[in-house]
Amino acid sequence: MGLLDRLSRVVRANLNDLVSKAEDPEKVLEQAVIDMQEDLVQLRQAVARAIATQKRTEQQYNKNQSEANLWQQRAQLALSKGDENLAREALVRRKSFADTAATLKQQLDQQSVNVDTLKRNLIALESKISEAKTKKDMLKARANAAKAQRQLQDTISGIDTKSAMGAFERMEDKVMQLEAESESAAELGGMGIERQFAQLEAGSGVEDELAAMKAQLAGTPMSQEALPPGNERSSTPNDSAIDAELEDLRSQLDRS
Repeated sequence: MGLLDRLSRVVRANLNDLVSKAEDPEKVLEQAVIDMQEDLVQLRQAVARAIATQKRTEQQYNKNQSEANLWQQRAQLALSKGDENLAREALVRRKSFADTAATLKQQLDQQSVNVDTLKRNLIALESKISEAKTKKDMLKARANAAKAQRQLQDTISGIDTKSAMGAFERMEDKVMQLEAESESAAELGGMGIERQFAQLEAGSGVEDELAAMKAQLAGTPMSQEALPPGNERSSTPNDSAIDAELEDLRSQLDRS
């Protein structure tokens, strides 16, 4: 028996979970309002039947009460005329109608209470339906807003922002690399120019020295300003030593 209870509880729990997941707030609220409106229709019909019954009972009560009053008058008339037997018969009829009227009066009072209760319930149900419709519209709007928010979040979650930002970072690194290469090329180009000028400056020093030597051999010594620094000579150099040095330089140039 315990196993059956557990199985029954598991089945009911699973069914409740399925029903809960399948519930759409908008549809459930709409159906709840429809059910309440159907209850309202039935309650109105019940109130109408109760009022109709009350009116019939009231009519019967008034009729029996009138008959009782009539036979009361007839009994008095017969007694005034000295016909005691006829007066007695009239009183019997009056009592019958009076008893029926009393019974109907009790029913009429109870029916009046029932009708009043039904009317109050009807008014309360109408108020609840009006409140339910307002609440339904509000909850429907909230549900739609929640659905829209969830769709927005799903859309945002589906966007691969990490990949996009990674692409930006890679491109930024590439641009920085290109800029660094450009700066390096510019620096290397400047160094090449400086090297070329250094070579020219070194070459011009040798040429100046050679020109000075040729001028000395031609017998027209260059001015002190034309000579390179450190190569200033006296006014009476040793010609043989200069000739030997010149020949040595010529031999070196021929060999090169």
